[in-house]
Amino acid sequence: MFEDSAWLIWLGVALALGAVEAATVDFVFLMLAGGAVGGSVAAAAGAPLTIQVVVAALVAALLLVFVRPAVKRRFTTPRSKHVIGVAANIGRAAYVLEDVTDTGGRIRLGGETWSARSTGGDAIRPGEEVRIVAIEGATAVVARPPDPQLP
Repeated sequence: MFEDSAWLIWLGVALALGAVEAATVDFVFLMLAGGAVGGSVAAAAGAPLTIQVVVAALVAALLLVFVRPAVKRRFTTPRSKHVIGVAANIGRAAYVLEDVTDTGGRIRLGGETWSARSTGGDAIRPGEEVRIVAIEGATAVVARPPDPQLP
C-alpha cells in the first residue's frame, strides 16, 4: 500500500523531526531528520524497507558524530564571563575627585561619586586616572594604571 510513496513518508518524518528541532535547538533532531532524508532517497531509488532503515540510521549516526559537533560549535556562543552588579566595576577607569589615600578619598566612576582608598602608600591627586582593583562594601579600592611607556 505504501510502497510507491515510502519516500514521501520518509520526508514527512524528516519534516516532523525538523519541527521538533525548531523547538529544542540542540541539533540532534536535525541530524535525525537528515537520516530520514537519506531513507527517503533510498526509498526513491527502490530499495526495500530494511535497506531504507539501515541507510536512515547510518546517515543519522554519521551526521550525529561528524556534523553535529561542528554545527554546535558554529552556532552556539561560548559561555562568557559577563559580570553584573558592583563586581562589573573591577578594572574600570575612574577619576579622582578628592585626594585618595590608603584610608579614604573620593572618585568619579561612571558618573557616580564613590568613596575610595588606594592600594599604595602615596596619595593620588584630583584629576588623576585610577583603575578599580576591588570593591569592598561601598568603597572602591583603586590603584594608578600601569604606565604603558615603561618596559
